[in-house]
Amino acid sequence: MKSPSRSPLIFVLLVLLLVLLFLLDFRLGSIRITFPEMLAHLRGTQLLSHEQLIILKSFRLPRLVTALLAGAALPVCGLQMQTLFRNPLAGPYVLGISSGASFGAAVVVMSVGAGGMVAGWGLALSSWVGAGLVMVLLLVVSFRIRDVMTILILGIMFSSGLNAIISIMQYFSNASALKSFIIWSMGSLGNVTGSQLLIMSGAVIPVLVFTLFYPKMLNGMMLGEEYAMSMGIRVRRSRIIIFATTSILAGTITAFCGPIGFIGIAVPHITRFLLVQTDHRILLPATMITGMVIMLFSDIVSQLPGTDRMLPINAVTSLIGIPVVIWLVILNRKTASF
Repeated sequence: MKSPSRSPLIFVLLVLLLVLLFLLDFRLGSIRITFPEMLAHLRGTQLLSHEQLIILKSFRLPRLVTALLAGAALPVCGLQMQTLFRNPLAGPYVLGISSGASFGAAVVVMSVGAGGMVAGWGLALSSWVGAGLVMVLLLVVSFRIRDVMTILILGIMFSSGLNAIISIMQYFSNASALKSFIIWSMGSLGNVTGSQLLIMSGAVIPVLVFTLFYPKMLNGMMLGEEYAMSMGIRVRRSRIIIFATTSILAGTITAFCGPIGFIGIAVPHITRFLLVQTDHRILLPATMITGMVIMLFSDIVSQLPGTDRMLPINAVTSLIGIPVVIWLVILNRKTASF
């Protein structure tokens, strides 16, 4: 493992940047609400207007918390996948979790329609169920197949098969249902309601905390399953833990926010580059913080400050991430390998 001497400084800078972006993102919107105004409201010294309270409780705070959860969860999924498969291109959706969620959403949107249940809990729940079914299928496969690369290939095949079915459903769907599904597939941080946010937080936060307790397992798996076994790590159980946590995190975020690209695959590389570090005791928390920073920045860009328009979050994260990954690979080829 490399020396962690530069890690404390990077951690401090990342936390400061996270706070700065949070405050900046908090201010954005057609209705002006500053952080000191919110604190004054909580103290009772200066109350917010009714309009400000509605914007704050129903839109701004849920969007910010959603951005933090998605920014922490997706990079952890990517880090685990890249470690397990020892493949720098592995991301949170490599096992078909995103395709499972998309399939669940497609079934509801294109069979029920664009309104009613789809506009509320139906879309999120169907996506969650789709991701969960893929997770269960992969867990069953992992009991029978020992070669982790074979599981990776099967996951890619599951994803391709589900995407093919989705394409067929899109071809035969009506215009309104197709539009609803396409909008969902672009991703959004602003469509999560307060009740949905509670469910999402209840699923994501405990799993994120749980991942912080097994860095030794990831360090062993990073060097290969045979080496991990020599360290006393139970490989099959470790594989199941990684599959389950990745599926819960990626499936939950995709269900409530839609597919969000780049964050999962690129943030672990950015974190390794910043910290010059491969120890998961440091990488796991640093990856969460870096992901939250980048997601908040993406949310700020997606709101197009100074205009009344918004961009899909998926498009913003991809446009930001592709140049970053290319630059990292060119600058330091070790970023793409262990």
